Amino acid sequence: MSEEKITLPAFAKINLGLRVRGRRADGYHEISTVFQTVTLHDKLTFEAGPDERLELVCSDPDIPTDQSNLVLRAALALRERYDVSRGARVSLEKRIPAGGGLGGGSSDAAVALVALARLWEIKTDVLELSALGARLGADVPFFLAGGTALGTGTGTDITPLEDAPKMHLVVVTPGVRVSTAEAYKLLNAPALTKETAVVNLSVSRAEAEFSGFLRGVTSNDFEAVVVRLQPEVGRARAALWGVGARRAMLSGSGSSVFGVFESKGEAGLAREVLKAEGDWQVFACATLTRAEYMRELGRCAAVLRPSRGA
Repeated sequence: MSEEKITLPAFAKINLGLRVRGRRADGYHEISTVFQTVTLHDKLTFEAGPDERLELVCSDPDIPTDQSNLVLRAALALRERYDVSRGARVSLEKRIPAGGGLGGGSSDAAVALVALARLWEIKTDVLELSALGARLGADVPFFLAGGTALGTGTGTDITPLEDAPKMHLVVVTPGVRVSTAEAYKLLNAPALTKETAVVNLSVSRAEAEFSGFLRGVTSNDFEAVVVRLQPEVGRARAALWGVGARRAMLSGSGSSVFGVFESKGEAGLAREVLKAEGDWQVFACATLTRAEYMRELGRCAAVLRPSRGA
């Protein structure tokens, strides 16, 4: 018997390191990054519909609920790919700041793919859903893996890594928006116009360059240019240092920054101090292992088993 209602968390991510290798001939940028899921999350509820209609409602009135939202785009892509004509009503309880470099929209989309595949009784696997997710957004394939993972290419090529040690974090999202396109422009990364140049950026090489990341957070190539674009981001990073963070850095292309703290208690105290900034969103959270991530997806994680042909 098919399920009629599924409720799942959609977890945020941070980048433990991010390097921009250059611009490819197709206009996209080649990157190497270490993704890490964290306990900060949205919550989505999926209910089977009586007809083909797709409906999205959201707790945040600033979040669009039309087909520009990645949740509905994921639902439409899933229906088209598997030729199904089922409908659903989706309720999104939004907590991850939009446009903050924490992957909230991509995480919501990934959860929509796995939840609706189960709700609509679609036979699929992680490779098929990852290919579908990559067309929705560069971060979506990572959220079909979770934990700690290396992202290469445009970020859609995912290689699971050993789970990072548990880290207690404070995430700060200042009330400013960062243009990713402008950040890339300011990096002045050289174009990678030769096919051999792209091929040489292999997963093994990139993984080797990040081999020391488990000893601590590394660096983000966007950090200097984003602070130049939005000084408030730099002020938030400095504030994290000021309340005792062992390391503080930008996530993705911003605007969120995160600090690593010695304990859950210290992270909680730091959050209380930083909440005094009226236009900052401040969260205390922790890293989430791959096993913990899959456990939170419950029965829907069965959709993410390896390819049937593997």
